[in-house]
Amino acid sequence: MSRFLSKDFLSGLMFIAFGLVALYVGQKLALGTTVRMGPGYVPRMLSFILLGLGGVICVVALVTGSEAVERPKWKPITMVTIGIICFALLFERAGLLPALIVLVFIASLGGEEFKITEVIGNMVVLAILCTLVFKVGLGMNISIVRGVW
Repeated sequence: MSRFLSKDFLSGLMFIAFGLVALYVGQKLALGTTVRMGPGYVPRMLSFILLGLGGVICVVALVTGSEAVERPKWKPITMVTIGIICFALLFERAGLLPALIVLVFIASLGGEEFKITEVIGNMVVLAILCTLVFKVGLGMNISIVRGVW
């Protein structure tokens, strides 16, 4: 029974589940041929790859065994999820910089150690990189700070 509750076996089942869901969602898309691919060709082939890879991972996990699954750590999962939701809500209303600061701060609260200097350093580096990549490099029409830039 412990082999069925191993990390590798459960991750293989997750791959199989994603492959089956992708096959179900894309079942009405036209497949086409290898030369003239339809809109469903690549998703279906990727679904088959996921199914095959998941099957191989499950078989290897059953044969060799692997680490047991540990209990989920709810604090990091919850704080990162709350941070992403806050980012999504603030991005349009306040701009990239405030949304990014809130995301990094809230997600950092989910960690084992919280050092304010490291968090501020992460905020500064991410703010500079995101501004350079999205605003300057890609020229996206996003506000860095709403009403200012």
